[in-house]
Amino acid sequence: MSHGYQFVGWNRQKKLYDLTLLGAVLSYLLLFIVGSIVLHPDAVIDMIILRALGTCAFVLLHVILAIGPLARLDRRWLPLLYNRRHMGVTMFTLALLHGLLSLLTYHGFGDTHPLVSLFTSNTRYDSLSQFPFQPLGFFALILLFLMAATSHDFWLATLTPPIWKTLHMGVYVAYGLLLGHVGFGFLQTETHPALFGLLAAGCLTLLALHLAAAGKETKLDTQDGFQQDGEGYLKLCEVLEIPNNRGRMFFVGGDRIAVFRYDGRVSAISNACQHQNGPLGEGRVIDGLVTCPWHGFQYDPATGASPPPFTEKVPTFNLKVLNGSVWVHPNPNPPGTYVNPGLVEEPGHA
Repeated sequence: MSHGYQFVGWNRQKKLYDLTLLGAVLSYLLLFIVGSIVLHPDAVIDMIILRALGTCAFVLLHVILAIGPLARLDRRWLPLLYNRRHMGVTMFTLALLHGLLSLLTYHGFGDTHPLVSLFTSNTRYDSLSQFPFQPLGFFALILLFLMAATSHDFWLATLTPPIWKTLHMGVYVAYGLLLGHVGFGFLQTETHPALFGLLAAGCLTLLALHLAAAGKETKLDTQDGFQQDGEGYLKLCEVLEIPNNRGRMFFVGGDRIAVFRYDGRVSAISNACQHQNGPLGEGRVIDGLVTCPWHGFQYDPATGASPPPFTEKVPTFNLKVLNGSVWVHPNPNPPGTYVNPGLVEEPGHA
């Protein structure tokens, strides 16, 4: 969706994103194939193409898994997050081509069905150097297929966000399977330590990024010591500490609350976007509507409701502004409940 709450087709940003992604993928494949032919003129072209597709998909998977924590650490990565699903489908397509070519090359010309051969041609599960790594890739591909097939928002709405999110967290299971697939494959086909170094560097980089992002989130969720008045309201911050037409997030009563200052008013709503739990508090108020930084879903800050004809709603929180300070009651109202905004121009009145 756009900031104006129109369904986005292939707008200019998406076209540029997809053209850049396609150009990067084609450039990688071309460089890999040409470089392999130059360095290994006796290599079979089918094997070169197979490895080009597989390594390109694996590199893209690392980029996809890095985008989330990078966006949590620095807002400049948000444009990549906005269209990350396009990259995911592209990655799956490359992985599928790699898997089909591998199945044909290694199991397609015998008397046994290729899929049966995949699981029965090597049963050395007790050996590190001869471990059957191909089934690991097969199961990873199944998980990637499920995520690619359900990437459209239709499935998000049909499955509900919690189930959809759980399903798509399977990307980490797929990544683990692919680490085994690539690692055990190296043991059987390659001996150069640089390849293992690259594999370890990619894994450690993702781990470091996720730990850094988790540390930032943990710091937010350990906020404590808010002053409380006799009505149960908590003093969160000064009004001027909230940038105009922007928000700030607070962890209060087990929930993340997003407080926004806009048009001389202040409102508080749940921080979790109903689309994919995006952080509303990191978004902006555009045309009077809180706009999620992840995918552009919008909400009225006073009601927590999306503008018609959309029906998404988030909880609101009672709020008052006293002497330039923002006070919020930690108990949420039902989603879509109107709450009078606090007035910035009139300190001392809710």
